[in-house]
Amino acid sequence: MHLFLTVLSYTLIGTAVGSIVSFFPSLHIYNVAGLAILIWGSLQNVLPEMGMVPFFTSLIVAFAFVNSIPMTMLSAADESASAVILPGTKNLLLGKGYETVIISGIGGLIGIILLVAGTPFFYYIMPYINNITRPNLAWILLTVIMYMIFSEWPKGAGYGKTVWQKFRGAWSNLFAGIAAWGLSGILGLFIINHSIITHQMAFQNIMPVFIGLFAVPSIIQNLLLSFEIPEQYIPKKSIDLDFKTVVQSTYSGGLAGMLCSYIPLITMGIGSIMAGAATALRGDKVFILGGGVAKLLYYVGSFLFLFVITPISPFGFSKGGLNIIIKPYFYPMENDYFLILSCIVLSGFLSFLLLMELAKLSVVLLKKVNFKQMYLFMLILVTAFIYFLTGWNGIFVMAVSTCIGTIPVFYHCRRSNLMGVLLIPITLNMAGYGDAVADFLHLVHM
Repeated sequence: MHLFLTVLSYTLIGTAVGSIVSFFPSLHIYNVAGLAILIWGSLQNVLPEMGMVPFFTSLIVAFAFVNSIPMTMLSAADESASAVILPGTKNLLLGKGYETVIISGIGGLIGIILLVAGTPFFYYIMPYINNITRPNLAWILLTVIMYMIFSEWPKGAGYGKTVWQKFRGAWSNLFAGIAAWGLSGILGLFIINHSIITHQMAFQNIMPVFIGLFAVPSIIQNLLLSFEIPEQYIPKKSIDLDFKTVVQSTYSGGLAGMLCSYIPLITMGIGSIMAGAATALRGDKVFILGGGVAKLLYYVGSFLFLFVITPISPFGFSKGGLNIIIKPYFYPMENDYFLILSCIVLSGFLSFLLLMELAKLSVVLLKKVNFKQMYLFMLILVTAFIYFLTGWNGIFVMAVSTCIGTIPVFYHCRRSNLMGVLLIPITLNMAGYGDAVADFLHLVHM
């Protein structure tokens, strides 16, 4: 009985904390989780050990649902937003922001159903797939990198009065995409091989990079934008979704979610691009609903796979930022899977209920909040957050990352290209060339 109450209590607390934090724009849950694990570590003699995993599980579940509000209503996009941000913004300008948020939340519920229904597959088939793919991950990731580069095809061909203007219009986004890949990859090589973050905060080594690449450019973009958000319509009875759209979205989002929840370094944005090309499904609602499915599988599924412990996979399928954050404090046991799955189901349905109420609150706030001041406050907040955890060195890393992160914002290439910061150096390491490249760049002897 004591165990049940502990798990239930910390699931509810994690859901509440995750929902509140996720309601604010530009705050990523992994950064908050990193700070939370510091607090938890300092209080580990007081807090129950069995409360840790339910708390962090429900924290990430709540984020997968509630983050749709700032992503849609406040246009605070992280890398995973590339799956839903364009139709979401369009619907916001049409007064359908609330409907977009709820559709994304329904996608999250479908994602939870897929996790429950997929349990036999995870236990009896995925371990064999894992044994086949793990030795070949370097080539799989290299294929993904090449696909992302080649699929950044010229846009805008034929515009302009002169030949040079037409050429620039067609190829500017392509060059920007390649530049984003290359510069972020070089930054990743420096960060992984010769980080200037102090060793006391080494576990937050990558945090200033991601805030600089994704959060700060989004804040700058929203500070520069000036448009009136129309009054948002809240449906009184139901959301317009047909069965065909649900099936197509489940198929597309499920494929994207499985790709990015299992393959290391493949984010939701990259997974959604690949799944979209594979399924050739179109439509705003398919895009949004499928994005909700993929987002839940990406954040929550990748964490759940840590607990798929079998004789063939004794350490599970470890992937994701949350796994890295809690690993020093927790070791998964064989019977933990169904406990964590229960926490996911409970937290997911509670998060959806909170999502509906918080989405209504956001509609009210849209009329009253000064967005320029809000984003200026968020910029100050994330900067103070980085300084508190990593000092001036972290601020410098964030500033350099921001310069690279603004390339997709101003030159209209994919933000997913910025994931070269991890894909390039880690793929080189997996292929066995990481040390040679680091030595060539004199990073080893610096």
